[in-house]
Amino acid sequence: MVEVNKSLLQIFGSPKIGALLFLGFSSGLPLYLTSQTLQAWLTKEGISLAAIAAFSLVKLPYSLKFLWSPLLDRFVPPFLGRRRGWMVITQVALLLTIAVMALQHPSQGLQPLIIAAIAVAFFSASQDILVDAYRTDVVEAEERGAGASIYLLGYRIAILVTGYVTLFLADRMPWQAVYLLMSLLMLVGVVSSIFAPEPVLRDRPPQTLEAAVKLPFIEFFQRHGWLQALLILIFIVIYKLGDSLLKNVSTPFLLDKGLHFTQTDIAFPGALGIFATIVGTLAAGAVMTKIGVNRSLWIFAILQAIGNLAFFALAVVGKNFYLMLAAVNIEQFCAGLETAAFVAFLMSLCNQSFSATQYALLSSLQAFSRDILTAPSGTWAQATGWSTFFLLTAIAALPGLLLLPFFAPWNQKPVVVLSRPGLEDEEEDIWGIK
Repeated sequence: MVEVNKSLLQIFGSPKIGALLFLGFSSGLPLYLTSQTLQAWLTKEGISLAAIAAFSLVKLPYSLKFLWSPLLDRFVPPFLGRRRGWMVITQVALLLTIAVMALQHPSQGLQPLIIAAIAVAFFSASQDILVDAYRTDVVEAEERGAGASIYLLGYRIAILVTGYVTLFLADRMPWQAVYLLMSLLMLVGVVSSIFAPEPVLRDRPPQTLEAAVKLPFIEFFQRHGWLQALLILIFIVIYKLGDSLLKNVSTPFLLDKGLHFTQTDIAFPGALGIFATIVGTLAAGAVMTKIGVNRSLWIFAILQAIGNLAFFALAVVGKNFYLMLAAVNIEQFCAGLETAAFVAFLMSLCNQSFSATQYALLSSLQAFSRDILTAPSGTWAQATGWSTFFLLTAIAALPGLLLLPFFAPWNQKPVVVLSRPGLEDEEEDIWGIK
């Protein structure tokens, strides 16, 4: 027992695990600046609800990041190595593009802000690819749990700062000044990337761009078969759709003139919701250890639908601070449960030989659902009314359950996907021709 405790202390105290805390912060920092926080800024500027919801389209790069992820695997900058060099490049670019957002005045025209927000989303998605790959490369097998939890802690701290501290600051200074402060916080990522240890690669990286592009696709469909692979991809798109629809308009709903909540009113419940998400994530880990990923996917989808009904109740009752506090935190807790199971499921789909690229591909599908399919949500909410809209988001959380029996049945035992070294050399067998 003493040796185990000593080992855990060594793991959590290692420089690379410490670096993941700050890299997690850097990775989480830009996300809300092009989503929830930007929605609050636009709402206070008097921009229409339909236009605000349509701003989710600026996050298209999160859905398309798989298109350039092979480039980041294949090519190496002339400094700091393959992972850290690219991380510094994207982080400096983020600092500059967020600062450009800070110079905009939405009430005078949205086009410059849209362009700047798209640039932030592009470099943020690129940073996500690189930090995910760095985390995968740098930790040993026994360090993965520590690395994931420390990274998540940093990411959630960034969400707390950009999503809720910004609302507090925005009641006391112009939004432009708030965004300028957020841009300077990207220096945390730059410094962390420079001093983080370089991972030691144990597997040969792709030797050609062609191999980096095509082999992850080939292996995935070969392993699952075309029909099951297609059902899995559809499931990834729709599983969290109900939660994504709600989140896309949750801030405008809480700031709606009919409820009369101020930015300060929603800052505390929102910040507390981050801790609810963390608790939900930790609880999901404990539950999955007992009952497995498959059963958790079933149970947590139902709980997420129930969580969405908390917003339905708030829409029906009207302004009530304590009900708002409960609705935000119940939904966030359930979202933490569902997200943890979903991420574990995505990880189970990846072959270790191509985990970075395959995870980027699969997570891009979920981002497509979160950012593109939810774009008309503001128009839908205006057409149906808030209460009916939130009821529909609860129903939208359930269709994914209909697909689970085909690839994640209740009683199926977990399958471990092992790495297949040398797959690049097996290209002739996969294609049937050279």
